[in-house]
Amino acid sequence: MQVNRNGTLKTAPRRPAKSLWRAVETRDPSADGAFVYAVLSTGIYCRPSCPSRRPRREQVVFFSLPEAAERGGFRACLRCRPGAAPSVDPSIEKVRAVCRAVDAAIAASGGTGTDLSLAVLSANAGMGPHQLERAFRRAVGITPRQYADAQRLRYLKGRLNKGDNVTRALYDAGYGSSSRLYERAPSHLGMTPATYRRGGEGMQIHYTVSDSPLGRMLVGATDRGISALYIGDSDSKLEAALHKEYPRAKIARDRTGLSKWLRKILAHLRGHEPHLDLPTDVQATAFQRRVWEELRRIPYGATRTYGEVARSIGRPAAIRAVARACATNPVSVVVPCHRVVRKSGDLAGYRWGIDRKRALLEHESKKQNPRGRAGTESQLRAKARSNPAV
Repeated sequence: MQVNRNGTLKTAPRRPAKSLWRAVETRDPSADGAFVYAVLSTGIYCRPSCPSRRPRREQVVFFSLPEAAERGGFRACLRCRPGAAPSVDPSIEKVRAVCRAVDAAIAASGGTGTDLSLAVLSANAGMGPHQLERAFRRAVGITPRQYADAQRLRYLKGRLNKGDNVTRALYDAGYGSSSRLYERAPSHLGMTPATYRRGGEGMQIHYTVSDSPLGRMLVGATDRGISALYIGDSDSKLEAALHKEYPRAKIARDRTGLSKWLRKILAHLRGHEPHLDLPTDVQATAFQRRVWEELRRIPYGATRTYGEVARSIGRPAAIRAVARACATNPVSVVVPCHRVVRKSGDLAGYRWGIDRKRALLEHESKKQNPRGRAGTESQLRAKARSNPAV
């Protein structure tokens, strides 16, 4: 997705970002239906008046309608139910009606949704085909056909996760042959459909928890590489995060087997080993892997914007998707997602707390600049702890 000059997404309403954020800060009920906001750290989107705890501004992105937020990978808040708020813009409400019609058709047909041509959808919405396509692109960021394709694939993933036979699931989802599905598998599933069906199970992860300059640090790994690197203040919360990330893996604590990798990571955090090059073994979509590989190319002491990363992987419009890939990175530091910032230079969100991100960047910058004095480990730890995330 592309970003407007004021920092909002192009699928967001055409209002200044400050105005949108003010509505969230004040929980303005009159703004319900005008937009929704999504929180990068939780993956949840809400209506402006949601009574839940307000997130930090750098963790928030805006969307003009719930369907656009869901396409971006966010889940609806169960407390405020943002999808129930009617849109204040008639054209946006028609787009939402088309989305609901597509969803209903796919569900009713068992995944195929055969009669979803632009002509049929636009006629049902009372709009011309080109008028609907323009409104759809403005609100959701894609065409009605692309939305229908995405919903078919979402239906397929649901069937595979429930354990359905691959062949039956793909034909039910409207794929005319297995070759069509397997052509799309690397970019959409990140693995073959059969592997996706098994949920990526079979991993054996050993982990240890240690003190670090940024607080308590959990390192988890398989025989092939690092699978998790989490930073926080609570061992129990870090361990819970590991089990949540890999619910089907066999996980066991190992206080000695990871010592070699742990020493390298700690040396890197202390500035003694700037070029950290450790193997990883993570479950990810193909898109996430492309983003994470690009992040590992960012030099120590340097930063890149989300837009620059998107252009580097050949997806210049996928800025929001890049931000989401950074937010879901399970091996922080090894994959340095902290080196990605907003175009304005603002730090944006960080899974382990914005102050840890700031401390990392300042420490790396000073180590690269001979004239700057690098902070001591105690100073780095103090900065990181000023706003703990875990």
